[in-house]
Amino acid sequence: MSLVKEVVVGGKTIRFEFNKFAKQANGSVFVSCGDTQVLVTVCAADEAREGQDFFPLSVDYIEKFYAVGRIPGGFFKRETKPTEMETLTSRVIDRPLRPSFPKMYMNETQVICTVMSAEEAHHPAPLAMIGASTALMISDIPFNGPVASLRIGRQNGEYVIDPVPGAEGDLDLNIAANPDAVLMVEASADFLTESEMIDAINFAHDAMKPIFDMQIEVQKEIGVPKMEVPEDTFDTAVLTEAEAFLKGPLLDTLAIREKQKRSKALKALKKTLVAELGSDEQADRNDHLKEAFDRLVYSTTRSMILDEGKRIDGRSTTDIRPISCETRLLKRAHGSALFTRGETQALGIVTLGSNEDEQRLDTIHQKDIHKKFLLHYNFPPYSVGEARFLKAPGRREIGHGALAEKALVKVLPQDKSFNYTIRLVSEVLESNGSSSMATVCAGTMAMLDAGVPLKDPVAGIAMGLVKEGEKWAVLSDILGDEDHLGDMDFKVTGTKDGITALQMDIKIDGLSKEILEKALDQAKDGRQHILDKLTGQITEPAELSDHAPRIFQMKVKEDKIRDIIGPGGKMIKRIVADTGVKIDIEDDGMVSIIAPTSEAAEHAKKVIRSITADPEVGAIYMGTVKKVVDFGAFVEIRPGLEGLLHISQLDEKRVKNVEDVVKEKEQVLVKIIDVDRQGKIKLSRKEALGQKPTH
Repeated sequence: MSLVKEVVVGGKTIRFEFNKFAKQANGSVFVSCGDTQVLVTVCAADEAREGQDFFPLSVDYIEKFYAVGRIPGGFFKRETKPTEMETLTSRVIDRPLRPSFPKMYMNETQVICTVMSAEEAHHPAPLAMIGASTALMISDIPFNGPVASLRIGRQNGEYVIDPVPGAEGDLDLNIAANPDAVLMVEASADFLTESEMIDAINFAHDAMKPIFDMQIEVQKEIGVPKMEVPEDTFDTAVLTEAEAFLKGPLLDTLAIREKQKRSKALKALKKTLVAELGSDEQADRNDHLKEAFDRLVYSTTRSMILDEGKRIDGRSTTDIRPISCETRLLKRAHGSALFTRGETQALGIVTLGSNEDEQRLDTIHQKDIHKKFLLHYNFPPYSVGEARFLKAPGRREIGHGALAEKALVKVLPQDKSFNYTIRLVSEVLESNGSSSMATVCAGTMAMLDAGVPLKDPVAGIAMGLVKEGEKWAVLSDILGDEDHLGDMDFKVTGTKDGITALQMDIKIDGLSKEILEKALDQAKDGRQHILDKLTGQITEPAELSDHAPRIFQMKVKEDKIRDIIGPGGKMIKRIVADTGVKIDIEDDGMVSIIAPTSEAAEHAKKVIRSITADPEVGAIYMGTVKKVVDFGAFVEIRPGLEGLLHISQLDEKRVKNVEDVVKEKEQVLVKIIDVDRQGKIKLSRKEALGQKPTH
């Protein structure tokens, strides 16, 4: 029998229907808010695969075009690979769910969130997240929930829950939490302060209470018993043996500062441990020794930080690694910059284009989106010293690129004075901690190097956390190992005035408000340090590269646009062919001329002015004879505009035969002597004799 639950959050009613759809799944729920409806299902294997040593969780968020009554555009008329938005949303749902499963649970688990109906007023992503948690709560899959999610905006200083897209105000915050602490934060902001961001997070967490209560209530009513989670069978006696054997060598190995050398030394030490204490007859003992080694690396690294305030590379918890900045490295690129921080290095490359280079997107929420800023993040295997096949960008690359794009878009010029399409590519050349934040820094410098008039430079920093019981430490500018062995990856970007983007992932049960405040304050100091390094290299937009296109703009009357385009685009094609420029015309009459040289642009401007200028009596043109008739000739004085040169106006003396004076395709100097009410133009050659063209 189906069951319905409703909760009211921010004045909006969220409806949950159970035991009606997809009943063969381990758990399912149909979540609705207004006309937005999402089906969420969760399924899991009955047992883990033999030898499974990781948790194979997959989360897929799928938007169907039938949800908005549209057929997919393009050649293929069905949904195919996930869009960038679907990929990013899948990540946002995955990140808070993953740490909420028991440590020893290794069964393959799949969450599928299908958007089946959608309206603009209610965004489906938070509903999908809440539905995923609720479906897991009522299923037999082990899950330490509940988890809730909300999207928060801020308009005129007031928080808005689930704002209409485009009306987020100065904050767009996606947050997930359990009843006790925050699990995930994803935000873009218009230079909010740290205290304003904390207030928004606290507001969102407090607003989630009805969602938590509903999930606990429905679990009691229809939830089924959970699968048994295997006990940890690790032999602690082996850990004691390994600890005694490794006490000195492990500390010495962890003290190696270079990532590759430290990694190779740790692998060698692990082999030595198994060779010395292992047994050919006891395979389990060897496996336990390997696990003991990993546990000791984990605990030793963390105790160094908590007990001694000392990190792997010798830094304190607040130290930033050495930074170097360079610009204009690539000869033909429109802008380039290299940012190196410790063993992390990103090369930012900027290409400037015209409106025709914009990316056009079609989603269920918006149709024919024109995107003028593109950030593409690449993470080749050599950046971490590996040899593996190159593949298309995956979820990680898309997610990191989206975060960096979110950080930088806030400082781009918003007016049309810099009407370029901007493509920024980040090539991660070396990675040991937060290449996405290095991308933000390299991107800032590369865009300034390309001449982009940014409102302010943006820098980013990744923060980490180590927490054992009541003891904890926040780490600035974390290494890759500290990300792997720590409890938090917290990325913050911003200018000197405030935060532009924020992303946080938590691996433990949650993050207290005290730790969050400490992390943001410490990140602010680190961000300012990095900003000082960036602005020490470049502060103002450079001159446009010689290889970059030049965009010149001019405004024409809206009713003249059709004259520039001409029948079937004939006129604009002719201008492009004659001048070598590209032309973009907007509905308000703004004409952008993309030219390889200033001379080509001026030529195109002159032609456009002549096309759009109203003919005036007294104006003198060098025209082209288009047609000769008995009573005179029709002369084109500018592209698409002709006037009649009567036989009586050909010369000062009487002319018997028109072709005695002018012939078709000849150039002839003429003067406008009259424009009647219908716009018909009368020309005179004899009155133009001895004069120079005025147009």
